[in-house]
Amino acid sequence: MRTLFALWAAPLALFWGWFFLSLNDINFGYVMLSRQLHDLVFQLYGEMLGIDPALIPGMVAKACILDSLLLMAFWAFRRRRVIGSWIRIMRDRYFDQASTPSA
Repeated sequence: MRTLFALWAAPLALFWGWFFLSLNDINFGYVMLSRQLHDLVFQLYGEMLGIDPALIPGMVAKACILDSLLLMAFWAFRRRRVIGSWIRIMRDRYFDQASTPSA
């Protein structure tokens, strides 16, 4: 699972790191982080997809959220017994009928 999480998080960190650095033109002298390249990349993707380049970051964000939810669902399915026992323990601790005082 650690490998799966690493393979999921590394591209997200790289893309969003590049995106926000280039969006704000914090380039540290690298052309790769310049605002000109940022605009060129999204213009190119916009032309290839036939959509407005300003829509692409939102579409990527939605895809990242969907991927994150699918990965968390996969993780929860693999750990369903542990999660279920934790829920039972919490339910018994906080909603136990025998421990509530009567008036």
